[in-house]
Amino acid sequence: MAQIVTIETPSLGDRSYLAHDGEVAVVVDPQRDIDRFLAAARSEAVRISHVLETHVHNDYVSGGLALAEATGATYVVPGGDEVAFERTPAVEGASFSVGRLSVVAMATPGHTPHHMAYALSEGAAPPVAVFTGGSMLFGAVGRTDLVGPERTEPLTRSQYRSVRRLAQELPGGAAVLPTHGFGSFCSATPTSGEASTVAEQTSANIALTTEDEATFVKVLLAGLGAYPSYYAHMAPANRAGAPPAPLGPPRALSPTELRMAIESNEWVVDLRQRRAFARHHVAGTISVELGDAFATFLGWTKPWEVALTLVGESADQVAQAQRELVRIGIEGLACAVGTTDQLAQGATGSYGVAGFADLAGVVGDGDIVVLDVRRPDEWEAGHLERAVHVPFWELEKRVAEVPAGEVWVHCATGLRASISASVLDRAGRRTVLVDDNWDRARELCLPMA
Repeated sequence: MAQIVTIETPSLGDRSYLAHDGEVAVVVDPQRDIDRFLAAARSEAVRISHVLETHVHNDYVSGGLALAEATGATYVVPGGDEVAFERTPAVEGASFSVGRLSVVAMATPGHTPHHMAYALSEGAAPPVAVFTGGSMLFGAVGRTDLVGPERTEPLTRSQYRSVRRLAQELPGGAAVLPTHGFGSFCSATPTSGEASTVAEQTSANIALTTEDEATFVKVLLAGLGAYPSYYAHMAPANRAGAPPAPLGPPRALSPTELRMAIESNEWVVDLRQRRAFARHHVAGTISVELGDAFATFLGWTKPWEVALTLVGESADQVAQAQRELVRIGIEGLACAVGTTDQLAQGATGSYGVAGFADLAGVVGDGDIVVLDVRRPDEWEAGHLERAVHVPFWELEKRVAEVPAGEVWVHCATGLRASISASVLDRAGRRTVLVDDNWDRARELCLPMA
C-alpha cells in the first residue's frame, strides 16, 4: 500500500511529498532545506531511491540536487530543460520503479514548457495518485506567464490541454497532489480545498469546467497579477543546481557594526511583530514581521543585490527567518540579537499605528497623504479617493514621488503597509501605519474611487 507524506512549506504556499511502500521512497519537488525530508524518511524508516522534479521551479530554490547527492538517489528532472548537472531526464511515458511502487511521467506543459506530472501506482494497478506540480491545482492551474511574455498565450493553451489530459487519462479516484496552490503566487487564480481527487476536479477546476479553450485563455490571462520580483532569480539557480542550504549561525554583529550596516544603506530587518516595531525600533531598520508571508514579502521588496542583516529577539527567531530565506536563495546573512535599547546605541525611532476608523477622521486634512501600497490589480478593483498608489515593492525607489505631509500607509491587512511605513520612516518621512483590514474601509463607507 502506497503511503504519502505531505511536507508543507506554508510560507511559500507549496507542498512537497514523500511517497513510499514501507521500505523505498520517492520525494517530489523538495525545498532547499533538505533536513526536513531526511527526517521524514527516518521517521517512516524508508530509503529514498528517487527525487523527482515536476519542473524547474520559479518560486523557490530546489533542494532536489542536494537531496539526491545526500542519499544517493536518482535525480529526475524534465528532459527538455537544460541544466548544468547530471540528471535522469523525465520524458513522456518514462517509468521509474520505487520498490513495489511505480511512477510514470506524463508531459503536461503549461506552467513551464517542459513540465511533467507523475502518476503513482502500486505495481501494475491503476494510478492511485498524481503529482501535478504546477499543472492541475485545486480548482485552478499554475500561472503561465513566468517564462516570458512571448510564451504566455501558447503556454496557457498548453496548460488547458494538459489539465484536461490528466482528467481524461487518470482514474477518478486518483488523489491530486499539486506542489503549488496553498498561497503560492505560482497559482494563476485562487485555489480552494486541502485535498482532492481527479473526479472532484472535473467539477471544480477552471480548465475542466471551461469548455472552450479560447474562453479559458481569456479568463486566465485576465487574472494574472503581479508576482514576486525574486522569482527572476529562482529558475537560473535551479538550472545551475543549488548546493545544500547554509543553515549555520549567521555572522553576529555588535551594536557598533549594526549601526555601520544601517549607515551603509544595507537592509537591516527587524523580525518582531509590526506594532512592537512601530512603538520602538532601532533607527534605520525595516520591519518585516516573521510569519507565513515573511520570505515572500521580504524577497519581493529587498533589492536583490543589497546585503541583509536580521535583527531578532533570540537566536531561534533569527534561525527560523534564515531557514525561510535560504529557500529563496537569500544567504550570506548577518544578525544582531537583543532588545532595541541594547542594539540602538541611543538611535531609536517610532511612528503611529491606526485603523481605518482613525483614517476616516483625518482623511480630509490637507496635510495628510494616504498611500496605498497594494498590488495594481487590488488598486484597480477599488481604492480610496485621493489616495496615492505606489506598490510596496517599488516604494524604496519612489519615495520622492510621495507628496509632502504625514503619510498614512495602508494595504489590505497591514503587513505590506508595515514594510512600507518602515521604508518611509528610514527615509525620514513622518508616517502612520494603518494596521487594519481593507474590508473595514468599506464598512466605514470611506469614499472610494
